[in-house]
Amino acid sequence: MQNDTTSIESPLTTTEPILSTIDIHRRFPLDRRLFGTPKHFLYAVNGVSLALTPGKTIGLVGESGSGKSTVGKMICSLEHPDAGDIRYREKSILDGDAAAKQEYHRTVQMIFQNPYTSLNPRQRVSRIFREIFHVHKLAQKQEVDDRIADILEQVGLPAETAGRYPFEFSGGQRQRLCIARALTVDPEVVVCDEPVSALDVSIQAQILQLLEALQNEKQLAYLFISHDLSVVYHICDEVLIMYMGRIVERGPVRTIFDAPAHPYTKALISAIPVPDPETKRKRIILSGEIPSARERHPGCAFYSRCASRMDVCQTETPPLIKLADGHEAECWLHKNE
Repeated sequence: MQNDTTSIESPLTTTEPILSTIDIHRRFPLDRRLFGTPKHFLYAVNGVSLALTPGKTIGLVGESGSGKSTVGKMICSLEHPDAGDIRYREKSILDGDAAAKQEYHRTVQMIFQNPYTSLNPRQRVSRIFREIFHVHKLAQKQEVDDRIADILEQVGLPAETAGRYPFEFSGGQRQRLCIARALTVDPEVVVCDEPVSALDVSIQAQILQLLEALQNEKQLAYLFISHDLSVVYHICDEVLIMYMGRIVERGPVRTIFDAPAHPYTKALISAIPVPDPETKRKRIILSGEIPSARERHPGCAFYSRCASRMDVCQTETPPLIKLADGHEAECWLHKNE
């Protein structure tokens, strides 16, 4: 990978993408060897490209095991791509020096799915936050307590909670702590990995409202990873549908929900619960075997489960076909549209 990262520049006021992934891949070895290259791999991400813009939210949706969280971890440098590139302000972040990488880690933060396991249970909240200020040299020692109090109040927690341990909080309060921790370093990009899936519905609404308010105030770029399409519909501007490590459809959120193009997307949307008992939605039940992620498959990865499959689907990988402004689908059914 070519090294063109020297430093992280100061924020720019722009509507252009602040961070983008370019055809990134990630595979994991299944057999560990003392010498030599492993023979078997799990192919988690197979060529994902996306762009994050300040003030906007991109939803990344798919079944468990589709590669969503792996994409988020690569953006946060918790995993390293095997191929492709990740660019921040048009500069690659994969081969920068230590100072540039530390600055990038400050700029891009992650909110994890389980707020309890992502907080050190042996440390008080104040110590968790002080460590962040120390590592990133964000404030003078005498200013830290006031800064912690301000950050906690931003997420709706009183300043005195800094003296408590994580187990003393409810699930919603712990997730607020995780959001506050991410905001401590004043990031520009936040990867939200299933941030409300472990919470009650009423608490989910509070956390989503908090995320939206903080985004409007700070113009944050969100990558919102979720399997809950109802949540995605209300918080996202654009949706990317992921299947077997690939983006099979992308587009504005209303377009995806009103006019899904890929058979997999149609099946996902048909499974969304309808709150009105008078309203009926035809459920699409997927049949067939899910292909193994241990092998590279020719053609469309959804072939074995698709009711509309054709012969070409089994042998040739479909391109991402443009259907309308900003709406694309990786499906041979739309080749001639």
